[in-house]
Order: sequence, then C-alpha cells, then structure tokens
Amino acid sequence: MKTDSSSTSSPLSTTERAKLALKRTVFAPWRKYGASLMAVLFAIAITVAILAFRQQLRALAGLGYLGVFLISILGNATIILPVPSLALVFAGGSVLNPLLVGVIAGLGEPLGELTGYVAGYGGSVAIEDGARFERIKRWMERRGFLTLFVLSAIPNPVFDLAGIAAGVLRFPITKFLVACWLGKTLKTVTIAYLGSLSIELLSPWLG
Repeated sequence: MKTDSSSTSSPLSTTERAKLALKRTVFAPWRKYGASLMAVLFAIAITVAILAFRQQLRALAGLGYLGVFLISILGNATIILPVPSLALVFAGGSVLNPLLVGVIAGLGEPLGELTGYVAGYGGSVAIEDGARFERIKRWMERRGFLTLFVLSAIPNPVFDLAGIAAGVLRFPITKFLVACWLGKTLKTVTIAYLGSLSIELLSPWLG
C-alpha cells in the first residue's frame, strides 16, 4: 500500500516560516554582496590611511624596490614575522611605479611562503583548523598546481594551509614556486595599480 508523502509531511510552523523569510530577506543579499562590500570598504580604509600618512609612506619610496621585495618576503613568512605586506604593496603602488612594485612583490611573496612549505615537509607544524586543512589537502592531491595558483591570486587567509599541505604531500618545490609566482604576481600587480588609481581619484578631495 502506497502512502502519500504529502499527507505525512508537517507544515512549517509560524516560527520556522519567519526564520526562512529572515534568511531570504537579510542573509541572502549579504551572502551575495557581502564580500564585495567588505573589499570596497577595505580599499577605502587603506586609501584614506595612505593619504593621512603620506609623509611616512615616503620612507617606503626611500627604501625603493629592494624594500618592497624584502617586505614581501617577510609578509608571507607568517610563521616567522606577520607583516601586512598587501597594504604595503597598495601603498607602494601610490608612490612608486605600480607595475614594478607588483612584479617585485610577486617575486618576493613565494619565497616567504617557503616557510609553510618547509614546515609541512618536515612535519613540524600543528594545524588547529584540521577540517579546513584536510579539505585543502584533498584539493592539492587532485589539482595541486591549480589550487596553489588560485589561492595565490586571491587575497585570503588560508594559503598558509595550502603551503603546508604542499610540503606534507611532497609537492615538487619548483612547481610550488612557479604556481605561487604566477598567482601572486597577478594579485600584487592588481593591488599596486589599485593603490595608484585610488590616490589619483581621492587626492583632489582630500587635499
């Protein structure tokens, strides 16, 4: 004897319908536009900070491209010394040639990422977010080069896990560096040009 599934399913309660409506009206737009909004706010905040501390940023120009290179290495060697290197690339694009800033930073960042790779290779690192690490490790097992390239090209907090996973899996170090270099150069050139463009657009209004 067949049973009618529609007759056995209970209708949504008033509270459940209210929660569903809240998700559709409030959380759905945030999921769609939240990341873009945060990126815009971050760019504006960095730009205003650069304009407010222009004299201090001239010191970066004084260091020149060697300074950009060294800061990019340190900024990505997060196991040793966390440095906001992307903010400095953004700032460097406003006081130096943005193309050269991006290219040089793109050369330095993969060298900094070797700290995570070596830690994973030697098995000398403890992973707190085990579930996320295992997911990224599976990506590395299937499409290692592509995973490294994509995570390098997009500013995100999980690339260190990919670097560690690459070391754990004994991913060839040459391919690791090439994938990081391609992705990070794309990212740093873009950020350096955004820094240059932001200064040009906002300077007339901020004096």
